[in-house]
Amino acid sequence: MGKIIAIVNQKGGVGKTTTAVNLTAAVGAQGKKVLLVDIDPQGNATSGLGINKRDVKLSSYDNIINAVPAAQTIIHSPFKNVDVIPSTMDLAGAELELVDVERREAKLRTCLALVKAQYDYIFLDCPPSLGLITLNGLCAADSLLVPIQCEYYALEGLSQLISTVRNIKRLYNPLIDIEGVLLTMYDGRLNLIQQVVEEVKKFFPRKVFNTVIPRTVRLSEAPSFGQPVMYYDKSSKGTLAYDNLATELINKTTT
Repeated sequence: MGKIIAIVNQKGGVGKTTTAVNLTAAVGAQGKKVLLVDIDPQGNATSGLGINKRDVKLSSYDNIINAVPAAQTIIHSPFKNVDVIPSTMDLAGAELELVDVERREAKLRTCLALVKAQYDYIFLDCPPSLGLITLNGLCAADSLLVPIQCEYYALEGLSQLISTVRNIKRLYNPLIDIEGVLLTMYDGRLNLIQQVVEEVKKFFPRKVFNTVIPRTVRLSEAPSFGQPVMYYDKSSKGTLAYDNLATELINKTTT
């Protein structure tokens, strides 16, 4: 039975989609069967895995709003062991469409339940908000991975995320837990960043991944070529970092 991990932070620009795409590819390259579910209306994870959004016929919108089975929306990517449920801009209006729907928080969970056993890991790339789409992601997930940018305002808003997770645990999904906190855009030359790292570790004791993701040009360039960084430049620092993160995650979740 696969593990569903939501990659979530309501703060934008923290490397959430970069992590979703590159961790998915790295875990797949290590021999695990992976599904990436893009539930961000921007659809950047979809294009980051080489899928042209204009060619998408069915998407995560159809899973959540129209109850289309996951098997009908899954696309096989060109990357090893990686499948994708794509997103389109249709999802931008889904928040309003869900407002009066019964059991609106469980739509994605119901959909993924039928394919969960086919994968070792299912990663959810959530939108940068705490609305109904992210609520669906958190209700479907077994755990969440929180990317945090190494900057002064890193912890801003995280208390709101933790409060939301507590409410979801109490009301909808009692088993959800924090899988880990990932430090992104790391530049060890800056003294301030060391202080941020210490603050994050205090805020999330024993939850911070040992792997940190560096700020690199290659990680920024790879999405424009529709490739995870390990396929774009296998010798880059970003490739090594996400490979290490994949190893750390696999070891953590299988022991």
